[in-house]
Amino acid sequence: MDIVTLEEIERWDPATRAQMIDLLQRTIETPPRAWYCKRGRACDGKPHEGYPYPHARGDQWPPPGVDWFVWAILSGRGAGKTRTGGEWCRKKSERFPRIAGIGRRGVDIRSTMVEGESGLIRVCEMAGQTYIWEPSKREFTFQNGGKVYFYTAEEPDSLRGPQHHLAWLDEPAHMPLIDLVWDNLLLGLRLGDRPQVLVTSTPTPIPWVKKLVKKEDTRVVRVSTYANLENLAPTFRKNVIEQYEGTRLGRQELHGEVIEDVEGALWNAELIIAANDLSPDDLDGVPYHSYLGKPFDRIVVSVDPAGTANKKSDETGILVVARQGRQFFVLDDLTGKYSPDQWAKKVVYAYQKWGADRVIAEKNYGGDMVASNMKNQDENLPITMVTSRRGKAIRAEPIVGLYEQNRVHHVGPLAELEREETEWVPGEGDSPNRIDAVVHGITNLMKRGGKAGVASARGQQANTGFRPASGAPLSIMGPNPNQRRAGIYSP
Repeated sequence: MDIVTLEEIERWDPATRAQMIDLLQRTIETPPRAWYCKRGRACDGKPHEGYPYPHARGDQWPPPGVDWFVWAILSGRGAGKTRTGGEWCRKKSERFPRIAGIGRRGVDIRSTMVEGESGLIRVCEMAGQTYIWEPSKREFTFQNGGKVYFYTAEEPDSLRGPQHHLAWLDEPAHMPLIDLVWDNLLLGLRLGDRPQVLVTSTPTPIPWVKKLVKKEDTRVVRVSTYANLENLAPTFRKNVIEQYEGTRLGRQELHGEVIEDVEGALWNAELIIAANDLSPDDLDGVPYHSYLGKPFDRIVVSVDPAGTANKKSDETGILVVARQGRQFFVLDDLTGKYSPDQWAKKVVYAYQKWGADRVIAEKNYGGDMVASNMKNQDENLPITMVTSRRGKAIRAEPIVGLYEQNRVHHVGPLAELEREETEWVPGEGDSPNRIDAVVHGITNLMKRGGKAGVASARGQQANTGFRPASGAPLSIMGPNPNQRRAGIYSP
């Protein structure tokens, strides 16, 4: 660390001096915490003599030796991969001043890799070091002068010109354009004698991941969510672990396994990854009522009622689906095991909450009783009944085609819908209630009917494009006040 003279401090602006004083005060009160302890890779990361706080586990240490190019941490959710990435970049910045950081989208760079609970800002705070974070430039500067230059995977060409010593890719298995991102990144890793890449991701069985883990110079570390369980909130354990444990998807989401696509399934992992290009932060309103400032043309609640009401009954599929131009959005999943009265109330609740203009319901089970059941809850509820005269696979294929055209977008975590889509093989297994609901809903929206005065046919034809929401500059968002004080924050 360079020595700063009193004369230099006097030239700092008042805000910077105040930040430095605050940092020094907190450093005195809470001494810096080393991440790597003297026990090395044998350590379990739990507090011990000399390190009375949680720190790096053995699986969070870089691979031994120098004969590797990629360190791939394939882990379950909450396993500590972001903290590992941040600490690795901070340590490496002491020798390598140019590091590329690639996030799935701009919002992921900011909310996870930099300003997240385990991001670079937190890493510097724990080490008692200053930093400069410039969101508008997507540059993070460590106290030693080393920089992380951030790039969004939505813009692979932005990696064409810059040169770097190292790179950190976060969640590349969920980047629709990962092949282009990877090719452009490799062309820019030309500084120093031995460029290296850290990959931190919950894995999916896309070709890029399968190819990467088989390379001789890739070191794969698989980390289970359970390895970091002591540092996770009780609500995470309940809402995430209980949901996934014991399931095929849980092997991927909790244990970091690369789960192969199910042969014969209509959807595969690549389609689901491409559909996961939006988060709740990308849409306007709560609940969401528009995207990129343009209201949805239509919103429907789609229902696939269970045939019976007992412990062995199927779930009643209830999905909220919207359309804007030629794009479709799955907004919410309220599927569950309900009595007829319960699912009818749930449908009416969803209809009112989302300001939907219609309920789409399958009448294979119960016929007119399905509509009557919902009318008992709201006699003015507009309902369109549909009959499944064709097989489920035939009905679903046009919707799969929309996924292939990147015209269907999942908003927020829709894990159970995605599990059904990637695991269901036509003619096998249980009835896919969520699939039926989403298929009926989007099929109805494709008819382009809806509320009067929403848009003309000409206007709808003109609205055929789709722009990623995260293209907005990072500087439009303010910093977390608790993070602003730790270093120099420049929008």
